[in-house]
Amino acid sequence: MNSGQQYVHMKRDERRLFTRRRFLGQTAALGLGSGLLVPLLSSCGLSGGGTAAITFWNLFGGGDGERMVQMQNVFKQQHPEVQLEAVTLQWGGPYYTKLAMAAAGGRAPDVGIIHMSRLATFAAGGLIDPFDPAELAKYGITNDSFLPPVWANAHRNQKLYAIPLDTHPLVMFYNTDICGKAGLLDRNGRLKQLQGPEQMMDAIRAVKKVTGKYGLVMEAVGVNPWRLFVALYSQLGGQIFSPDGTELILDNAKAEQVVEFLTEVVAEGAYPSIDAAAAVAYFSNQKAGLLWNGEWEVTTFQNQKIPFDATLFPNIFGNYHTWADSHAFVLPHQMAPDPQRRAASLLFISTMLKNSLIWAQGGHIPAYLGVANSAEYKNLVPQAHYAGAAANLVLDPPAWFSGAASDMENQAGAAFAAAMAKQLTPKQGVQQFRRSMEKLLRVPRPF
Repeated sequence: MNSGQQYVHMKRDERRLFTRRRFLGQTAALGLGSGLLVPLLSSCGLSGGGTAAITFWNLFGGGDGERMVQMQNVFKQQHPEVQLEAVTLQWGGPYYTKLAMAAAGGRAPDVGIIHMSRLATFAAGGLIDPFDPAELAKYGITNDSFLPPVWANAHRNQKLYAIPLDTHPLVMFYNTDICGKAGLLDRNGRLKQLQGPEQMMDAIRAVKKVTGKYGLVMEAVGVNPWRLFVALYSQLGGQIFSPDGTELILDNAKAEQVVEFLTEVVAEGAYPSIDAAAAVAYFSNQKAGLLWNGEWEVTTFQNQKIPFDATLFPNIFGNYHTWADSHAFVLPHQMAPDPQRRAASLLFISTMLKNSLIWAQGGHIPAYLGVANSAEYKNLVPQAHYAGAAANLVLDPPAWFSGAASDMENQAGAAFAAAMAKQLTPKQGVQQFRRSMEKLLRVPRPF
């Protein structure tokens, strides 16, 4: 993953136009080569035709990409008066770098997708424009169209900067055949509620006896240890940074409790795989009956036709808080927004929300209540079985270097993975994480 410092954050100056010299100077200071600039800025032209033409940038590949194209095609069929140019860019750091550069350079797309965990940075840098609630209401997008926690995360400084498409949380998958043999299913064939460290450990041991291999699989190198840490640390009520993202307020005792628990989980029969693909493969091959991972793997297991279901990330420390993020629509900064294109953009966003059952079929929890509360969604299995996670989501903490595919996630993952592999003690792992966060906080804020 690219460093969190590899994307541009620039303060908007509404009193004068953005100059090429200032842009190149600041991007050079952040380690962005000017070679990216020319092809990027020259590729954003709009073609004519129709009553409106808009561009849409996203970062979706694989199954998500296929469903996004399907939703775009529905929009084109329903609104032939709008010419849509959709561009898919490389996921992660490269996408955020290009989106930031385009917005800063005055050649932004009309609509973009970002992770909600990146919102604070893009809003503070003036790289996205706030939505006008009155205009949104004309297209059926109002605050009562979304769950309060999801809607609240879309705001910064009391302004609405994003329209959430989904919530994608960390959940627990389970093999129904294996867990049935382990005595972990209730009379309805669903996994019994596991509450507290002891019940979780007992379940892992029981499943391991059935598989003869592992009870639980999870990714332990990269970003998933970070996601696991956030979920469990939040269940303890822990905070990592101050609300403004400028001060580290990590509770060492709670952090060590979480890392110690994860280390014990590995010792009791979990396999801390070296990457997400390996964890998924062990679950797919039924060498493990439990998996902690993102719900986006739903279609993987459906395609493999293995007996499985999914449920909320377990209540280990007193509640069901879990790591989550949201894909959200944003309006990349336009120096002089065109009213016709802005109206077409809002129509596009509204239509995508209202057709997001297609998106939900891939595993993500729809943010738009018109879909989330529909009978069609409630009949989706296993998607509907973990829909409650949207009310218990915990985003990455606020900091200019945090968010999806950020340096913070990479640094945290390395520290916690080393502890889970017993290369470090839990205390040493937390201290390594603390030092890396303190170092990042000392880096001058680039906007």
